[in-house]
Amino acid sequence: MTATSIPDVIDQLAGIHPGDALDAIRAQRPQARQHAQQSYLALFHPGDPSLQAVTRFTVAERFAVAAYTAALHGQGDFVAFYGTRLSADVATSGWLEVLAAEAAQSAARGPYGAYPSGPLSAEDVSGPVHAVGAAHRALLGDRLSAALAHAHLLVLHPRDAAASALQALLDAGWSTTDIVTLSQLVAFLSFQIRVVAGLRTLAALTSTSTVTA
Repeated sequence: MTATSIPDVIDQLAGIHPGDALDAIRAQRPQARQHAQQSYLALFHPGDPSLQAVTRFTVAERFAVAAYTAALHGQGDFVAFYGTRLSADVATSGWLEVLAAEAAQSAARGPYGAYPSGPLSAEDVSGPVHAVGAAHRALLGDRLSAALAHAHLLVLHPRDAAASALQALLDAGWSTTDIVTLSQLVAFLSFQIRVVAGLRTLAALTSTSTVTA
C-alpha cells in the first residue's frame, strides 16, 4: 500500500463513510481535511528517501510512540490503530505489551507542572514524572525509552519543559532534528484525538436530531 492510497485516518477513526452527514461536514473544509491527512503521512509514512537518510527516527518507533501517547490519553481505539503496525512486525515483537504496561503505570489525569514564579503559581500542580523501568528498557532500548519519557512530559507536564529533558534525548542518541519530529508527532496525536472526539460528538448530535425529527 502506497502512502497516497491510505484512506483518510481521521475518517477511519471517527467512523465516517462516504456520503454520510459527517463526510459532508468535513467536505466543507477540504484544505483542513487534506492537511491533516498529509501531516499523518509525513509523520508515519515518510516516503522521501532523502529525508529517510537523515533520520534515525524509525517508522516502528513512530508507531510505538503514537500507541503510548494514545494510551496516555485513554484512547483505546487509537492504541489499536497505531499498535497494529507493531503487532505485524516481527522486529517489534513484545513492544505493544510493554507499551501498554508502561502507559498503565504512568497514566494520570494531569496536566501537571509549575509556572514561573508569579500570580499563576497558585495553579501549580505536582504530579508523577515517568521513566521506563530497567526490564522494559532492555527490550525497547535507550532511544525509545527516552522518547516515551518525553511523550509523557509533553502530554502530562507541558509546563515543565526544560533543557534537561532535551539533553536526556540527546544523551540517548536523538538528533535535534528527530527531537523536533518526535515532539511534532506527540502534538499531532493530541490534535487528532481532539478532532475525532469532536466529530463523534457531532455524529451523536446528528443522530439524536434525526431520531427526534
